[in-house]
Amino acid sequence: MVNTLRHRLIQKWGHSEEEAQRRVICFDIQRTKELINGNWTDQSIIEFGADNHPDIIKRGLKGLVGRKKLDLIIGGPPCQAYSIHGRATDKNSMQYDYRNYLFESFCKVVEAFQPKVFVFENVRGLLSAKPGGKLVTERIYEAFDLIGYTIRAPKDLQTALYDAVDFQVPQNRPRVIILGVKKGEKISLDELYNAITKEQSNAPKVTVREAIGNLPALYPLEKPIKLGRITQSHSANSDHSISQHEARNHGERERQIFYEWVSNNMNHTSHQDMIHYYFQKTGHTTLYQKYKSLEWDKPAHTIVAHLSKDGYMFIHPDAKQERSITIREAACLQSFPLDYEFVASTPYCYKMIGNAVPVRFAQGIASGIYKVLDKHK
Repeated sequence: MVNTLRHRLIQKWGHSEEEAQRRVICFDIQRTKELINGNWTDQSIIEFGADNHPDIIKRGLKGLVGRKKLDLIIGGPPCQAYSIHGRATDKNSMQYDYRNYLFESFCKVVEAFQPKVFVFENVRGLLSAKPGGKLVTERIYEAFDLIGYTIRAPKDLQTALYDAVDFQVPQNRPRVIILGVKKGEKISLDELYNAITKEQSNAPKVTVREAIGNLPALYPLEKPIKLGRITQSHSANSDHSISQHEARNHGERERQIFYEWVSNNMNHTSHQDMIHYYFQKTGHTTLYQKYKSLEWDKPAHTIVAHLSKDGYMFIHPDAKQERSITIREAACLQSFPLDYEFVASTPYCYKMIGNAVPVRFAQGIASGIYKVLDKHK
């Protein structure tokens, strides 16, 4: 992720390598004292994260910020511990996952720099997660109240739920947006939330067809091609101006399943029939749906990090292509620009994209908050 962000600053915005390295820093947020105050001692982190920024190493984020006053801090704990699917598939319902409490580290950063406003985004499952038998939303509310910040009470956080699809993202992706305001500021929470709501689009929802329909088709080859250790099962991307648009290697059984699934519109069969179909095709049992295709004239379902494992829940809507979506198609469904390049192995590219906040969604949130801050400056 760090390499990708740095690459974007260089490739798109003309930063030097040194500038890009200074702007994107890698550090473990759990080591909050070192992060804020400096005195970094871990050489591997120094070399990777800030070797061209001695102020960061010596004085931490305080060395970077100096005497400036911060208007806004943006962050967010990992979503895996709060995810409803993650809790359903973990024998302890993620009760003992340390990531339940990473918001505490974010809270310490907010306390250290006292911004007017903070924002973090997370999955809808945050609203019902109960690590240690207590709602995590209550823990978050109490933690920020203690350091002098107002957020919406846990019972009111349903009103902080937004869907990326309402911000012209071609994907249904509901997310909780927690905003906090420093006590004593003239800015109100209602004002901030109303400003974000106004950024929602009244235009028709963007569909899968509009997002990826113009990308080159990648059809299965009659006979897969061996390229060293790699097997190519589909035709090559004919438009070399579009990067990272190559099909994963799919075996004959997978391709047959993809063709049947899309041709027979099997997204709309019963859950039990889907389970039976999986057993019939693979001989394995499952409690969960294993296949799902995108549909041309609807927004996509939520793009997830599990794409790094396989693409069975993201089958391309053209039955004849017999494949799952490419890195580029996943990025388009997250509203990344066509020229955005991801720097990693193929699985990790999918993981980064699945974990990302959609670009247009982020833009809507940022634009709403900016207008309020600008009004009160």
